[in-house]
Amino acid sequence: MTDPTHALRHSSLCRQLSLLARGEISAVALTDAYLAAIEQHDGRCRAFVAVDADGARAAARASDQRRRNGQPLGRLDGIPLAIVDNLDVAGLPTSAGLPGRRQRVAEQDASAVARLRGAGAVILGKTSLDEAALGTLGANPTFGDVPNPNDPARVAGGASAGSAAAVAAGLAAATLGTDTMGSVRIPAAFCGVYGLRPTLGEIGTSGLWPGLPRLDAIGPIARSLDDLTVLLQVLDAFDPADPRSRRRRVPLALPDWEPGALRSGVVTDLLELGASGEVADRFSVLVEQLAPVLGRRESITLAGYGLARHRRAALLMMEAGIATADPADLVGASPRLHAMIDFARGRSAVDYARADRMLDAAVIATRRLFERIDVMLLPTAPLAPPRLGEPEPANLADFTAFASLAGCPALSLPLADGHGLQLVGPPGSDLRLLELGQVLAAQIDAGPL
Repeated sequence: MTDPTHALRHSSLCRQLSLLARGEISAVALTDAYLAAIEQHDGRCRAFVAVDADGARAAARASDQRRRNGQPLGRLDGIPLAIVDNLDVAGLPTSAGLPGRRQRVAEQDASAVARLRGAGAVILGKTSLDEAALGTLGANPTFGDVPNPNDPARVAGGASAGSAAAVAAGLAAATLGTDTMGSVRIPAAFCGVYGLRPTLGEIGTSGLWPGLPRLDAIGPIARSLDDLTVLLQVLDAFDPADPRSRRRRVPLALPDWEPGALRSGVVTDLLELGASGEVADRFSVLVEQLAPVLGRRESITLAGYGLARHRRAALLMMEAGIATADPADLVGASPRLHAMIDFARGRSAVDYARADRMLDAAVIATRRLFERIDVMLLPTAPLAPPRLGEPEPANLADFTAFASLAGCPALSLPLADGHGLQLVGPPGSDLRLLELGQVLAAQIDAGPL
C-alpha cells in the first residue's frame, strides 16, 4: 500500500518549514504523520526507546495556534524532532542506554533541548543508543540493537544509532545525537544522512549524561546540509551550566572560503591507518572527482599521529568517567560494559594523567596542522558498516576521533552503501564546513563515484 506521507516525512526540515509557513500543512498533520510512521515501522527499526505522543500533539496544536495568530515562536515552530536518550527531556526517562536508569525521569530539559523548544520544535521522543553511549555499532542488550534502515542486515552505527536511523527511516524531521569520538558522524554515514559535530563548547551540554566531558559534544543529524545549518544556529549559545561553555566562544567564522584559494589536506595513508581496501579505493576516486573544487591539495599522512593510541587514551578516560556514575545506574549493565569499567578501575591516577596529557599533545599537533591547511578530508569510518552480530571493530572510531580530540568541528557527508566523506576544520569553522559541504555534495552529484 502506498504511504501518502512518505514524501513529506522524508523531505528536508527546510522544506517542511516552507510548507508550514504557507499553510499547506499543519504542525498537527506533520506530527501525526511521524507518530503514525513510528507506530507502524519502529518495531522493525528500533530507533525509539520512548515516544511522547500526547506531549508532541499538544505542542503541535500550540504551534498551529501561534501560526494562526501570526506569531510563530521561532525558526523551528511545528517541526517534529527526536532526542538521543542520554539528553534530558522533561517528563521522559534518560536511560543513557542503561537498564538501571530506565525509570530516571528528567525534571527539566537539557539546555540544547530547551533551545529547540524555545524555537517551537515538537519533541517526538527519545532515540536509542549504545549502552552508556560507549560503542560504535548501535548495539544495546537492554533496548535491542538498531539495524540499518537501508540494509537491515548491517548495523546503524553508534553510539547515536537511533537518531541516525530515525532520520534515515523518515521517523523524524531531524534529531539530536551526542558525539564523544564519532557517535554522530559514524551512524550518519552508515545510515546515509548528514551529521555534524560542532566546535567543542558551541552547543551547551548541561543535561547530558556524561561520557567524557572533555570531548562530549551535541550534534544534529538531518537529511540536508541546510537543515544542519538551521539547527546549528538555533542551538549555538552560551550555557552557564556547562563548565566548557564560554560567553566568548570561538566565533563561528563566516562561510568565506573561496574554492580556488582553498588549502585542502587529503589523508593519503589510509591503508596504514587501518582502512579497508574498499574504503581507500572509494576515497581515492572521490578525491579525483572533487579535485576541481579542492583548491590547492596537500597530502596528509597521519600514521605518525597515533590515532589508535590517542583513541585508546580517550577511551580509558571515558571508562573511568562512567565508573564514577551512581552505582544504581550500572545495575544490570552488560558484562562487556562492566569489563570496560573494571579495566579503568584497575588503572592508576598516573595512567589517567598520562592519558590526559596525551590528548593535550593531540590538540597541539592538530593546531599546527591547521596552520597549513583550511580543511582536512578523510573517510568518516575506516570500514563499511559491519553486519549485525559481528564483533565490534576496534578501529571504527579512529578517523572520527581525530576531530574530537582537538575540539574541532567535523561534518559527515553521505556517500553510497553506508560510506561517508568527513570534513574536519579548525575550531570555529563550522559554517565554513557546511558551505564547503554544499559545494562538494554538488560536485559528487554531478558525476559517478
